[in-house]
Amino acid sequence: MKRRSFLKNALPASVTIPSLLDGFSVKAFTGASPLVQALMGTTTETDKVLVMIQLFGGNDGLNMVVPIENYSSYYNARKNIAIAQNKVLPLNGTAKTGFHPSMTGMQTLFNEGKLAVVQAVGYPKPDFSHFRATDIWMSASDSDKVVYTGWIGRYLNLEFPNFPNGYPTAQMLDPLAIQIGSVASLAMQGPTFPMAMNITDPTAFYHFLENEGVDEPVQATPWGKELEYIRMIMGQTEVYSNVIRAAAGRVNAQGSYPSNNSLAQQLRIVARLVKGGLKTRVYMVSTGGFDTHSSQVEAADTSVGGHAKLIAGVSDAIKCFMDDLKGLGVDDRVIGFTFSEFGRRIKSNSSLGTDHGAAAPVFVFGKHVRPGIIGTNPAISPIAEQNDNVPYQYDFRSIYASILKQWFCVNDTDLQTIMLKNFQNIPLCINEACGLTGIDDLRNDGEQLIINYPNPFVETTKITFTTKGGHTLVQVMDTMGRVVKTLTDKEYTSGTYTVTFDGYGMPNGVYYARFQNGVTQQVRPMLKTR
Repeated sequence: MKRRSFLKNALPASVTIPSLLDGFSVKAFTGASPLVQALMGTTTETDKVLVMIQLFGGNDGLNMVVPIENYSSYYNARKNIAIAQNKVLPLNGTAKTGFHPSMTGMQTLFNEGKLAVVQAVGYPKPDFSHFRATDIWMSASDSDKVVYTGWIGRYLNLEFPNFPNGYPTAQMLDPLAIQIGSVASLAMQGPTFPMAMNITDPTAFYHFLENEGVDEPVQATPWGKELEYIRMIMGQTEVYSNVIRAAAGRVNAQGSYPSNNSLAQQLRIVARLVKGGLKTRVYMVSTGGFDTHSSQVEAADTSVGGHAKLIAGVSDAIKCFMDDLKGLGVDDRVIGFTFSEFGRRIKSNSSLGTDHGAAAPVFVFGKHVRPGIIGTNPAISPIAEQNDNVPYQYDFRSIYASILKQWFCVNDTDLQTIMLKNFQNIPLCINEACGLTGIDDLRNDGEQLIINYPNPFVETTKITFTTKGGHTLVQVMDTMGRVVKTLTDKEYTSGTYTVTFDGYGMPNGVYYARFQNGVTQQVRPMLKTR
């Protein structure tokens, strides 16, 4: 049996290497990860770092980013959990949108120009299973296709096709990626092996810094050669462990972080390693508890409760992290983003909670983000029903592709290989080394780019859109957030065009026309009646 076949078939997907460091479990992941490749690749010299923050459980974006512009529809859909309008935190430069009152840290970052909010992030056919939806986000696959590699893993495989053989090298002594605080992520999985080093939790990290480990001898078994191969991986892990120790040892003082905030403690480690000089380009951290089917708020005061504590923890952790990076003098090197496997329904349930939904906002933070609100407030029908979802505006894979292109200077040909297809380029960050990105016009504020007539309609309605030219997409979605028809998906010259949506045989109710042209998108609600 070949070594890789043995490892793939005989070991768990997240095999824990035997204790190297006084019982501290370190997982040496030897696969290939697309994003990390772009970050750490030999073809791209960069000191830039990406931090991914996963919010396990499906975060309720409507109570996190409150649509003041259409507050009455928001309130009517979730009266028992809606945030009182006079408690919503205001944001500089917009009166249409505000933050949950517990998000003072992120409000400060937004007002300082260090935070972007991408509205209604999702994908055409949402899945509402925690496990499957997580796999979709990690693999960057279409929801009807199962892909066993991660978006970061594919990129690493492009840059380091022979990894782990021969690594670490003189040019790359450090781990390609580091994940803290959860099981190994599919995002880091390459064609054969994962490509991140996993640190189980912050407490184990500090235990690890203080102790040296002793290698255990390989036993004489029929699998001796294969175990020797595992030992090679262990040796790589030990080298990586040593460089992590060295990097951490170079930092003697950091900013203040709340001790009772696990996410903050994970980010504290990231800041320390970045300042310590690791060339690691991707870090992944996580926090859970966002599956808020019940008791999301307190009945007497909807601004407090379980969800408020969760998002306060995220907001405080990111603010402390950003302050620490600035104090350490490395804030120009780091951007990060938050994501969850899905959002929640527009309407609340009778248990002071929300059920599994579709699209939700993504926060992108850093000194060099393009700040502000990207997109428009979600369309909320005044007659929203129990199963209605926020229609997606931006495909989550556009965020991945845009960061790779704008922060890590990945070229378009490699992007298509990594992301499996082409995706919209969204203005998220600025890295002068990547040159101009051609992003100069979002056209989302005020100008009506897509309309339909008649509205309401019985069977058919004409949808008129104005494109600047280039690739233009018009889709129709139902209230579950699913794309039910694609009306056009091609190159256009600039101008105004009309297509017809034929809803014959489709249920009556609200539908959404989604327009996308270059970096611009808009969503228009339509009503089908008898």
